[in-house]
Amino acid sequence: MSKEILMVVDAVSNEKGVEKEIIFQAMEAALATATKKRHEGNIDVRVDIDRESGEYETFQRWTVIADEDFDVEIANQILTVDEAKESKADAEVGDIIEEQLENEAFGRIAAQTAKQVIMQKVREAERAQVVEAYENRVGELVNGIVKRVERGNVILDLGNNAEALISREDMIPREPVRSGDRLRGYLYEVRSEPRGPQLFISRVCPEFLIELFKLEVPEVGDQLIDILSAARDPGLRAKIAVRSNDQRIDPVGACVGMRGSRVQAVSGEIAGERVDIILWDDNPAQYVINAMSPAEVQSIVIDEDSHSMDVAVDEEQLSQAIGRGGQNVRLASELTGWELNVMNEAQA
Repeated sequence: MSKEILMVVDAVSNEKGVEKEIIFQAMEAALATATKKRHEGNIDVRVDIDRESGEYETFQRWTVIADEDFDVEIANQILTVDEAKESKADAEVGDIIEEQLENEAFGRIAAQTAKQVIMQKVREAERAQVVEAYENRVGELVNGIVKRVERGNVILDLGNNAEALISREDMIPREPVRSGDRLRGYLYEVRSEPRGPQLFISRVCPEFLIELFKLEVPEVGDQLIDILSAARDPGLRAKIAVRSNDQRIDPVGACVGMRGSRVQAVSGEIAGERVDIILWDDNPAQYVINAMSPAEVQSIVIDEDSHSMDVAVDEEQLSQAIGRGGQNVRLASELTGWELNVMNEAQA
């Protein structure tokens, strides 16, 4: 019988990729459950399996309590100090008194009970492994295979029993996604829930764009170039602000790449989203002028109190400065952190 236990532990551990100790604990819980069913009353049982031989012992347990703490609902699990002293002369409150019971034969355990307990423990272990593997990866890119799409929400298979959710709000609008597609996203939260750990990924947040540039532009990954801000209209257009930490490196050119190869690689990852690469400047006015690209700014009036700027452009560039649906000025405002009021020179 002891060999049978060791064989079960080995088989389940290998099949599920879970540590043997977890399976041993599940077996002990299953044997304890079977023992409780054989005895009348709500007793407390502990089973101890020898990890080397597979032999096991079964014990009934009582917790020593003060007289005033007696609870009839758990009467078979507790002893008063006086009762406990009949077995242990120096017993005191909080001690555990144990008495060995006849072992429940492993072969007679209700198969369903054992299976349920073991699988529950396995699931708990798998969940813990997922949390442990990913909780330190929050803020990083992860990728996986689309398992299914439910009402616009994408379930991503990350491998090793890990799944992630990309909610409809975190998906690029109108991006075609099908089962089997490989997708990459930004892991922004790992949440432990009763049904298991939930991993949340976004493809629309500015951080995703920044991490993609770290991947495609070695100078960004090596921190020779900093991306100080990013703003997105997901799937359509984005702006990033860059600064070089090495005067020999042109940060805009490095991010664009030879013939646009680097920025195009990033754009291809985000459904063709067009990315404007803006030179950051510590002068707020110059920063805004750069951010308004491709429109050329003629003059700027700064209002520090309202943290806003009036930006004047040529009449023929007004629509370009504002952008379709206000897109250009909105992204420039998000990028710089300033409220921007765009007007022609006559209005300035």
